[in-house]
Amino acid sequence: MPRDDKPTLGIGMVGYAFMGRVHSQAWRSVSAFFDLPVTPTMAALCGRSKERTTAAAADLGWAAVETDWRDLIRRDDVDIVDICTPGDSHAEIAIAALAAGKHVLCEKPLANTVAEAEAMSEAARAAAAKGVYAMVAFNYRRVPAVALARRWVEEGRLGELRHVRAQYLQDWIVDPEFPLVWRLQRDQAGSGALGDIGAHIIDTAEFITGDVIAGVSALTETFVKERPLAEASSGLAGDSRTAERGTVDVDDAALFIGRMRGGALASFEATRFAAGRKNSLRIEINGSKGSLAFDFEAMNELWFHDHTLSGAEAGFRRILVTEPEHPYAAAWWPPGHGLGYEHTFTHEAKDFLEAVAAGVAPSPSFEDGLRVQRVLAAVETSAADESRWTVVS
Repeated sequence: MPRDDKPTLGIGMVGYAFMGRVHSQAWRSVSAFFDLPVTPTMAALCGRSKERTTAAAADLGWAAVETDWRDLIRRDDVDIVDICTPGDSHAEIAIAALAAGKHVLCEKPLANTVAEAEAMSEAARAAAAKGVYAMVAFNYRRVPAVALARRWVEEGRLGELRHVRAQYLQDWIVDPEFPLVWRLQRDQAGSGALGDIGAHIIDTAEFITGDVIAGVSALTETFVKERPLAEASSGLAGDSRTAERGTVDVDDAALFIGRMRGGALASFEATRFAAGRKNSLRIEINGSKGSLAFDFEAMNELWFHDHTLSGAEAGFRRILVTEPEHPYAAAWWPPGHGLGYEHTFTHEAKDFLEAVAAGVAPSPSFEDGLRVQRVLAAVETSAADESRWTVVS
C-alpha cells in the first residue's frame, strides 16, 4: 500500500511477456527495498488480447487492463508509461505518451531505425522542457559490478584506456528447427543479435569507459536462413511449430572492431549461436594502470588488475561485489548473498523514479539510445559494404 506521506506515481505498462514480467517484478519490489521519494502503483497493463492480458495482470499484480495503448495513455491514474513491446512499436507509443505528459521508460534498443530514434529523442527533449522525462532501459548498467567498474574508471584507477573487448554470447537459436519468433523478423525486431544483444554491449562499453564509439568495421552472418513458423511467439520461445517455413531476415551474429573517440581500440561480438553460452555478457577494459573484467554469468564478481603493483604481487583478483559500499548492494542481503538478473530492473526502476521525483533527466536518456542506434546502423552499413570502415554519424 502507498504511504500517506509520499506521492504516488501510477505505472501503465504495454506488453506482458518476458520483458513485461521482469519489469512487473521491479515495480512490485522497488519500494520494499529502497527508500524512495515516491511510491509507484501498478495501475494498468496493456496487451492486445483481453483474455491473456487479464490473466497476466492477475499473475503480475496489475490493477486494471487495457487492450489499446492509446487508452492506457489517456488514463488519469497513469503517470509513467513503461514500453515492453517489440521495437516496431516503440516510437509511436513513446512519442504519443510524451506528448500526453506521461514519463516514459522504453525497452532497448530504443527503436528499429535511426530515423525513429531521432524522432523519439526530439520528443523527449521537448517533453523534458516541460518536466516530463524519458529513459531507455539498458538494465546492465544497473549490475552492481558494472556500476563499480564505471566508478573505478571515473576515479582513474585504470589510467589511460587502451583496449575495450566486449562480447554477448547466447545459444538459444542454435537448433535450426527453433521457430521463427518475432526476434528473428526484421519488421518487428529491426535487426537480430546486433540490436537485441549487441546494443547492450555497445551501451555497457560506453557507460563504463565514459567514451563513445567513433567508427566501426563489421561482419554479420545469418547461419540459418529459414525456420518453421510458430502459431504463437513470445520472442524467446515459440509454440506449435508448423510445417510452413519462413525466411530469417536478420543477423544471427555480428562481429565488429571499432575505435573509441578517446583513442582506445575496441572489439565487439554479439551472437545467439555460441553453443553452451546462455547469457554471457563479457567486457574487459585495459588501461595504462590496470584492467577490469566482467562476465554476467558470474554477475556478482568483478576482476581487477592493478598494474601499479610490482610483478611479484600483481595479477587479477576477484572482487565479490556484495558489500554495502558497493553500488545498490546496501539495500539487499548480507555480504556474499548474491543478486540476480531481476535485481537490475529493480535498480532501473529506482533510478528512474528518483530522477522523475527530483525533476532531473534520467540516464540513459533517449539521446543515449539514439547514439547506440547510430552505432547499430554503422555496423550494418559496414557489413553490407565489405566491412568498409564506417564513421558513426
